[in-house]
This record gives sequence, C-alpha cells and structure tokens, in this order.
Amino acid sequence: MGKTPTHEQAWALLTEYNQDHFHLKHALTVEGVMRYFAQELGYGDEADFWGLVGLLHDLDFEQFPDQHCIKEQEIMRERGLDERLIHATASHGYGITVDIQPEHEMEKVLYATDELTGLIGAVAIMRPSKSVSDLETKSVRKKFKNAKFAAGCSREVIQNGADMLGWDLNDLIGRTILAMRSCEEIYESF
Repeated sequence: MGKTPTHEQAWALLTEYNQDHFHLKHALTVEGVMRYFAQELGYGDEADFWGLVGLLHDLDFEQFPDQHCIKEQEIMRERGLDERLIHATASHGYGITVDIQPEHEMEKVLYATDELTGLIGAVAIMRPSKSVSDLETKSVRKKFKNAKFAAGCSREVIQNGADMLGWDLNDLIGRTILAMRSCEEIYESF
C-alpha cells in the first residue's frame, strides 16, 4: 500500500502537470463535490481522501489527453501513491479510456459527477447570477436534453453514473447542484 499525499502535495503534483486555469478550477470543483458527498453519504471520516480523488482525477488530462486515466496511473505509481487513489481516479474513465470499473461508492460518485459538474457550471454561467446558488434542477435538465449545449459533457456518462449509483437523474443533478453550492466560494475565488 502506497502513501496518501497531503492536500499540499496533491496540489503540487496537479500543478506540475496542469497549468490551464480551467482544468485547475475543475479539479477544485470536483474536490469540493467529492468532499460534500463523502459527508452526505456517511463517509465523513474519509472526506479528505474523497477530496484528493476529486482533486487528482484529471491529473494527466492536460498533458496526455490521448492517454487520459492511463498515464496518471503511471505518474502516481512512480510517486509511490496509494493504489486506492490510483484505482479511484482512473475508474472515472471507465468505458471511455480504461476498463477499470468504479466499484466503491466514492468511485461511482466521481464517475457520475465529473461530467455533470461541467454541465452544471455551463448552465450556471448563462444565468444572470453566474452562480449555482439560485440554479434549479429543471434548468439543468432542459440543457441536458440539448446535446449541442456544453457538448463536451457526455450525457451518456452522466446517465450511466446515475444508474451505477441507483439514483434518479433528477436526484443526481439536484444533489450535485447542492454539492457545488457547498464549495462555490472556493472554486469561484480561484
């Protein structure tokens, strides 16, 4: 079993491979969302670990987009990081770039919310408030149906994630909006 990095070490690793503001902001968003769900789903004592998974999930995306979820495993193993962290981060590419299936509830949450945070964020910036604070599920559902809106956010992955968790899509969207509200100050101030 490898080591679990501190938040500072994880951030240093992330910024070694990512400089783009959008990618770093996304990492902070997903970190906050994962921490929120850890608390909500009864894993509060693991919230820091869930947060690290969210922070590092796209470690390789900026520099190695063609090897996404593959190269990050190599990078993390070279650093001697915990295999649980490696499996969890890589599993969000299940069926896309890797065959590592999300097993733990944490991994299913990451898989379900990664793309969804992008869609919710895109809907939020179209609003006068430019915030998730007044965003409703129905607004996101309307844009979910429009495949051209935020086309890079896979609706299939979002739906598959809801199915993995056994949650209704509206429930997943509503809960993810609440998760994003819980950490909006952090990722918006970045």
